[in-house]
Amino acid sequence: MRVLVIGASGYVGGRLVPELLAAGHQVRCLARRPERLDGLPWRDRVEVVPGDVLDPDSLPPAFAGVEAVYHLVHAMGDAEDFADAERRGAVGVREAAAAAGTVRRIVYLGGLGPDEGRDGDLSEHLASRHAVGRVLAEGPVPVTELRAAVIIGSGSASFEMLRSLVEVLPVMVAPRWVSQTRCQPVAIRDVLHWLVAVLEAPDAAGEVLDIGGPDVFTYQEMMQVYAEVAGLPRRVILPVPVLTPGLSSHWLNLVTPLPIGLARPLVDSLTTDVVVRPDHDVQRIVPHEPLPLADAVERALLRLRDLDVLTSWSGSTDPGSPAEPFPSDPGWSGGTVLRDEQVVDVEAPPEDVWATVAGIGGDRGWYALDWAWRLRGAVDKLVGGVGMRRGRRHPDDLRTGDALDFWRVEVADAPHEIRLRAEMKLPGDAWLDWQVEGRPGGGSRLRQQALFAPRGLWGRLYWYALVPFHVVIFGRLADRLARAAERRWRRSAAAGPVPPTEAEPRSA
Repeated sequence: MRVLVIGASGYVGGRLVPELLAAGHQVRCLARRPERLDGLPWRDRVEVVPGDVLDPDSLPPAFAGVEAVYHLVHAMGDAEDFADAERRGAVGVREAAAAAGTVRRIVYLGGLGPDEGRDGDLSEHLASRHAVGRVLAEGPVPVTELRAAVIIGSGSASFEMLRSLVEVLPVMVAPRWVSQTRCQPVAIRDVLHWLVAVLEAPDAAGEVLDIGGPDVFTYQEMMQVYAEVAGLPRRVILPVPVLTPGLSSHWLNLVTPLPIGLARPLVDSLTTDVVVRPDHDVQRIVPHEPLPLADAVERALLRLRDLDVLTSWSGSTDPGSPAEPFPSDPGWSGGTVLRDEQVVDVEAPPEDVWATVAGIGGDRGWYALDWAWRLRGAVDKLVGGVGMRRGRRHPDDLRTGDALDFWRVEVADAPHEIRLRAEMKLPGDAWLDWQVEGRPGGGSRLRQQALFAPRGLWGRLYWYALVPFHVVIFGRLADRLARAAERRWRRSAAAGPVPPTEAEPRSA
């Protein structure tokens, strides 16, 4: 089909587009700010039309000739009266779809929650989600409304709130409803599966279908599952009756990266049970085996734990899984990565800079405060780590997979990049990365980054306790690597070839 996605720059929409392309559909995206889609891996395979659901006159070009529409926008955090904005946007979509004459289906992703009382017992957020579904269904185009609770994936607002609370607070005072309200979380992988599958299911037209994972939890139980998967101690959660949703949202604003305009309506919604209703279960029409919560959390944390953390948090345009951070996600998505960055211009060409960096460690030392590096290695050895005893395989040659003191070489791409991953005992994961690029007028630019993905509160305290040392060590390290590369280059130019790296005295 020719499919229109409204909200392609959002959390779900950005992940849905490549799934639709993989299923063979032609995709057009409606974007208020088309430039937000620039650089995404699928950008060149879709058509982008500027428009705003709150501006009906801008919609006809986007709807012309399309056969299906995905409505995936919301106004939480963007509009003061988000419920009114969402209703007006739904009216615009409904009328534009009807006027186009070619649209055979609207697919809308809403929120789980009971319909009893016509939303009287729902939070403003959930009531608005349900109202949007009703507004869309009042038009002539059949609507398939999928309703989900907490979506588990890096970048999902609800998941990022859960992540931040559990990572930062080993002990927390929480409202009583945290241990009472029931929720049926669902992995982003499964949400995307059902969003694509219902388009091919005729029986899904005109239906409100609930989607969820295989298990129901309280929010307190979800926090403990996250802690277990993340390798954190079991959290101490003390429910008290005095924390209202309003007070809770201000507390969340202090300890999580979510903006208050988004946190407040989310917290309000947490007082309502959000579980799949048997008579509305999507499994009746589109059977599918969803991931258990622990597996969904594991996938969401995979990039943070295993590989490529650097590119993941530096605007990667090739994310490996829908559960990982995407370039279009908000800045508060993807977990906490602390960094120290140094950029130095070097007169030497990239080959000399890379070769100098490649010779670091071992008997040659670490250029800046070498005694401090060795002291850190001795402490690591005392607590059962590898310490500095491994040295290097070769004093000059560096390959991916090599041991280098208490590091492991993850990337050795001459003459562009070297990345080391720490194998010492740490409350988190650490990397040292050097990127080398040539400058148009000659010479090079050396970009050095120290990155740390903390595990829990102790990880954050560890990093901030060392910040004064980082200021001294990392700044000197980048500068002295640059100067050593320049000396190597000058000596090479004057006397012919020299060894791949130039030894520096430890007193440096």
